[in-house]
Amino acid sequence: MLCGGCGIAVLLTQLLKKGSDDYHIGRIQSFLDPFADKTGDGWQVVQSLYAIGSGGLFGVGLGESKQKYLYIPEPHNDFIFAILAEELGLVGCAVVITLFGIFIWRGILIAMKAEDLFGTLLATGIVAVIGLQAILNIAVVTGSIPNTGIALPFFSYGGTALVITLACVGLLLSIARSTKKV
Repeated sequence: MLCGGCGIAVLLTQLLKKGSDDYHIGRIQSFLDPFADKTGDGWQVVQSLYAIGSGGLFGVGLGESKQKYLYIPEPHNDFIFAILAEELGLVGCAVVITLFGIFIWRGILIAMKAEDLFGTLLATGIVAVIGLQAILNIAVVTGSIPNTGIALPFFSYGGTALVITLACVGLLLSIARSTKKV
């Protein structure tokens, strides 16, 4: 852990000292302080934080978001959680995060009760992919990690991603149906 932190510190120092690759430096600086360049690289994260903050406890109501109109670019994709936070508030976000937690918990139970090793590994992989996508997307929207471009499962717009996610859930349900009865 300490070696990883030292390695990242050395890498950041080298990138900032070089100055030849402005794109990478800009991304690092916009992650560390998105409000330093509110109209440039930090725009999307700043607008996302404004949306989350304006949602309050219960939100402004479904369909009443202001940030999705010309403020957050492509709000139906990567930053859909910010719109959800503005419209449904802290309570709605807590419900969505709880539902993802229940999905992960139930998926782990399915993996533990699978009849064979393949079912266990497949269920574990499906739960890991969907759970990690949700965690990373929520972390990006809240400004906790740099922007990765990962969609929020079951929520983000995009036919192919939704079809693949639902197919994975179908596989998970198939594994659950053929599990050992306890």
